[in-house]
Parts: sequence; structure tokens; C-alpha cells
Amino acid sequence: MKKYIYTVFILFLSVQFAIAQRAPRLSSPDVSSDNSVTFRYYSPNSKNVLLSTEILKEPIALTKDDKGVWTVTLSKVKPDIYPYSFIVDGVETDDPNNTYLFANERFKRSVVDVPGNKPLIHSLKNVPHGKISYRFYNSKTLNKTRRVLVYTPPGFNMQESKKYPVLYLIHGGSDTEETWTKVGKANLIADNLIAEGKAKSMIIVMPYGNVRPAPMPDFTKDIINDIIPFIESNYPVYNDSEHRAIAGFSVGGGQTLNIGFTNTDKFAYISSYAPYTATEEFAKNFTNWNPDAKKVNEQLKLFTISVGKDDFLYKSVQANISMFKSKNIEIQTLIVPGGHTWMNCKLYLTNTLQQLFK
Repeated sequence: MKKYIYTVFILFLSVQFAIAQRAPRLSSPDVSSDNSVTFRYYSPNSKNVLLSTEILKEPIALTKDDKGVWTVTLSKVKPDIYPYSFIVDGVETDDPNNTYLFANERFKRSVVDVPGNKPLIHSLKNVPHGKISYRFYNSKTLNKTRRVLVYTPPGFNMQESKKYPVLYLIHGGSDTEETWTKVGKANLIADNLIAEGKAKSMIIVMPYGNVRPAPMPDFTKDIINDIIPFIESNYPVYNDSEHRAIAGFSVGGGQTLNIGFTNTDKFAYISSYAPYTATEEFAKNFTNWNPDAKKVNEQLKLFTISVGKDDFLYKSVQANISMFKSKNIEIQTLIVPGGHTWMNCKLYLTNTLQQLFK
């Protein structure tokens, strides 16, 4: 009997200890109607917790209460979607209380949406919506089955005879094929612009740009030899260059330039967002490049490069803009405030979608 009582007592203490150690249920982040945002993180034994967010230029310290909950509130946040993370005793981590995660292979970040009082171009509005499909295709280039996301516009019907133009949209380095929808809200931006009559109904194809351990230039081959044929075999799309566009951000912006300018017979629209071009593929394609400018300008209906003035790639992007101009390639530029962010990406894409297939 004594042994039984002792066992029950030990179990009771174990349960009480577990309850005591369990992290409290926190709400984080909390976005208020006045656009203030409160972040919370539970870590009773940590010495230092910082908030790293693209809302601010530098990380900011959180304050710990007697229960081990760290808190900070940011006021008057400009409405937008922002990545953020906590730096806990020097280690970066996402917000365990937030299911809205940044799709990325390298860093761990969460995302906070500050909607404001007026719907933004990426807001979920009461308009007809398109559909995101997760499709799988056989890449002969890479000898494997790969995934691609396909946006079909509102009213799309596979059985109808109507054909659609296609935008091939590439993510940034270490991002994934989901980043353009989960962070960039490309589908909602397209829905809203189409509803407003500012963009043509189109199909948007979002491939996975990381082909490692294969050489990265194989992504160009994968796009041309595998992804485009897959789309044109499975969707009612035009197969001429005038109804085909390519765009991308950062590393994807560099890939956009490589793919587009080595295939100007296949893409009449090339839009590069803050392109990262310090790659062997770009050097091979554009060092001592001597294009037939007259022919290229006739083939391209639109060539744009966009970048933020505070982007760490601003100088190199300006150098590339100058290079294209020196080759007499017709180019439009969009220079805006801000840095190398997905906030700017949404702005670049919004501008591009209104220019395509007109």
C-alpha cells in the first residue's frame, strides 16, 4: 500500500512539474487596429531575445516578464506583409506561436500581415479567384520528377477552347516554388488586377529554381526543355513568344536574364527584379556579349529591370542596366525606395502584370 501511495505521489509530482514547465499559450504576433504589432516569445532561461524584422532597419530587444515571456510592441507599422524572426541568445528562430511561415530553405522566419484600413493590392478581396495547383513533371534534364506551382485565373476552364498567355515566375535564392504565393501573394495580386481590368487573364507558372547538386545553369535547360513543354501539353496556352513572359527576383532575377536573353525567340517579355548576377552562367552569357540589338529589340515587346534604392544589389543592378543600354537594348527601369525585400517584390510584380500581353 505504501509503495502504491509513493508511486501515485511521484506521478502527481511529475504531472505538476510538466504543467509547470509547459510553455504558456501565447498570441503572437498581435496586430491592432492602430497598426501596432506585438510580438511575444516564451523562453524563461534565455538571457537575450531580439526581434529581427524588415519593419525595422536593426533588430530590437524584447523585455522579459516574471513568467519568462518576452514582449515588444512596434507602433504605426506601415501596412504590408513582413518577414520576421527571433534571435534567442544569438540563435535565429521562427515564431513558434505563428503558423504563417516564410517558405525558404536556409533561414527560419515567420510572416506578419499588417492589413491596415484600406485593402492593398495583395489583400484577399471579394473578387473572383483563380486556383493554385501543385503539379509534378518529369525533368529529363535533371532525371527526376519535380514540382511546379501553376496559377490558373478566375473563370479558367480546361475544357474550353480559349487559350491563355503564360508568365514563368522564378523565386529568389534559397526560396522555394511556394514563396511567390505564400509571401509574394502572386495569386491574389493577379486576382485583384484581373478583377480591376488592369491585367490580362494569364497562367502563372512558378518552378523550383534550385537544381543542385546539378549545375545551376541546368535550370535554364529545365525551363526550356521540360517545364515549357509540360505546360503546353497540359494547359490550353499559346505557344508563341508573344504570349510567353519570364520574370524573377534576386537569384531568380539573374536566372530570368540568362533564360530570357539566350531565348529571345521564346520570350517576348523579360522582367528582372533586383537581379543577382555574380554567377558563372551570367558571366558566360554576357561577358563580351555582342547581340544583334535590332533583332533583339524587335523580338522583345518589353524588357524591364526593377530595384530598390536601398537594395544591397543596387550598384550591380545599375551596372547591368548600363551594360544593356550600352548594347543598345531597349530597357525600362523601375527604381523605388526600399531594399531587397518581398515588400518590393510585390510592387515589381504588380507593375509587371499590368504591362504583359497588352
